[in-house]
Amino acid sequence: MKTPKSIEPLVADGLVDKVLRPLKSGKEAAVYVVVANGEVCCAKVYKDANQRSFHNQTLYQEGRKVRNTRQARAMNKNSKFGRQQQEDVWQNAEVEALYQLAAAGVRVPKPFNFISGVLLMELVCDAEGNAAPRLNDLHFTEQEALFFHQQLIKEVVKMLCAGIVHGDLSEYNILVDAQGPVIIDLPQAVNAAANNHAARMLERDVDNLRLYFSQFAPSLLATHYGKEIWKLYESGSLHPDTQLTGQFRFTEKTADVKSVLREISDAKKEALERKHAPQE
Repeated sequence: MKTPKSIEPLVADGLVDKVLRPLKSGKEAAVYVVVANGEVCCAKVYKDANQRSFHNQTLYQEGRKVRNTRQARAMNKNSKFGRQQQEDVWQNAEVEALYQLAAAGVRVPKPFNFISGVLLMELVCDAEGNAAPRLNDLHFTEQEALFFHQQLIKEVVKMLCAGIVHGDLSEYNILVDAQGPVIIDLPQAVNAAANNHAARMLERDVDNLRLYFSQFAPSLLATHYGKEIWKLYESGSLHPDTQLTGQFRFTEKTADVKSVLREISDAKKEALERKHAPQE
């Protein structure tokens, strides 16, 4: 096939031998099967920000490190340079997460190189050597669903122990190779300790798994692994080999709505007072 324009520089530099075929095109990137250094692998080409359909990026960018104060200022001003820096941070987040998670023993594609917005990484294959199917393309018995669900919960725990929450985990970004599930698509991965939305994202990731597998194993609907995992993480008790129950005791205390509204009102008054206070 004709070499995509974005991969041409890698071919010119000898990093990619040839492009074999397109593999998939998603909301974040287009993926091609290529030959690099004589081996078949993937080339993930990130789409421009204005071509992507991923929403609420600011939620995921919270807590991400930037190289210097100039980069941070430009990103805050949303200048042309700042938008490019935001794009670099967004793309690098997946690369860094892949290296970090692979080192932690999480089942993710092995990254090889990242140049000019193109990520070269392992091609995940099934037992016959073909590109591995996505989880949502498969059908499971009840026992298989329970087994795969437990495997993925263990991967989520290992990710969190490594300080990372996927942030968009579902049956659409999990591949299944000969050994089991492989987690992919991590540009929105967040630092669990630095992002205030991490707990909610972790619970949503786990709930997505629960809802998907419950169509094969309805008993999973009664589990609450997300809340259990986060509570253990917050207390410093979560480890890769932690035995989970899927149970969580919810508080039965009634929320004091009047008190919350009163605090909000007081905060607004204080803000107005500070705004109109005479400058010294």
